[in-house]
Amino acid sequence: MDFQLTEEQNMLVSTTAAFVEKELLPHEDAVEASGEVSPELAATITQKALEAGLYAFNMPESVGGLGIDHVSQALIERELAKVSWALQVFVARPSNILMACRGEQINDYLMPCVRGEKADCFALTEPGAGSDASGITTRARKDGDSFVINGGKHFISHAGEADFAIVFAVTGTDNSSGRPRSQVTSFLVDKGTPGFTVRRGPICVSNRGYHQYEMFFDDCRVHESKVLGDVGKGWDVANAWLTAGRVMVAAHCVGQAQRAQALATQWAADRKQFGKAIGANQGISFKLADMVTEIRAAELMTLHAAWKMDQGTMTDGDAGMAKLYASEMLGRVTDEAVQIYGGMGLMNETTVERLWRNARIERIWEGTSEIQRHIISKELLRAQA
Repeated sequence: MDFQLTEEQNMLVSTTAAFVEKELLPHEDAVEASGEVSPELAATITQKALEAGLYAFNMPESVGGLGIDHVSQALIERELAKVSWALQVFVARPSNILMACRGEQINDYLMPCVRGEKADCFALTEPGAGSDASGITTRARKDGDSFVINGGKHFISHAGEADFAIVFAVTGTDNSSGRPRSQVTSFLVDKGTPGFTVRRGPICVSNRGYHQYEMFFDDCRVHESKVLGDVGKGWDVANAWLTAGRVMVAAHCVGQAQRAQALATQWAADRKQFGKAIGANQGISFKLADMVTEIRAAELMTLHAAWKMDQGTMTDGDAGMAKLYASEMLGRVTDEAVQIYGGMGLMNETTVERLWRNARIERIWEGTSEIQRHIISKELLRAQA
């Protein structure tokens, strides 16, 4: 067991931390206040990320990405997480699903995303299909050399800034298992395609400025050349992305928790009550001890899952455990940070209030805590069969 980071990994961590400190954090308060990131700021961050070599770091070197291992990716994600998604999203990590691009799709979608010329969004969730993703009702009907899409999506992050969407729709039914099961296909749908409408969705309390959108498809016609992967095999590309993504969500949770813990520790050292720093009281110091212990456990679990991904041995349960524990740990850590701050912890002027709000979404997206427990227990019981 070797817990030592390589020289390259240490360099990636320090480079990312410096980038966050210089290029992202100075804009955090303004974005929180306005709830918006201007197109000019978004373009600046994108350009700076390209210059720093951080843009599309999750993509293989063969297409222009950094080509780094998953442990290194998790370390970068941990540092980026110390600022809101509203800003760090412009240090883009194109959907790995785009590696399924073929032919002209490579030059039309994959390569422009890696170069920062285009941005994608992932359109799977629907009002009636959240945790039960297999319940999607958006349909794509074959008509000549095209598909006609009808339906709707919601909670689609970053869709307003994206140039195209990776859309999942039912294209048929498979009865091979003895019961009907929807065959799902993924499509590359450009903004501006007739019948495709994007509208701002409900306002979320987490990550102000990182907006959610709704999508509507009304006889939206896309050529068969826009199919990503194979017809009826959409889950093959979606599940691989979702499983790996859960490890990176866990890394995000670790980074946010580290920031919250550092702020709470500084506050406990500086804040005086009854003639001494509140950190001198066990009621506070023990909270800090529990926080840093839980963060360490989550970090090791996350890096271990990322390491197993690099070895090709990671299971859905491994990713689920990392995401489950790290996201719930973050909720506890940020809540205790607010408690240590007392009344000031709930004021907009304090960063811990922001981290506390942002933490709540982590137990929901990329699979709720309940879904992670289902995945873990199912894998556990399957091993006993």
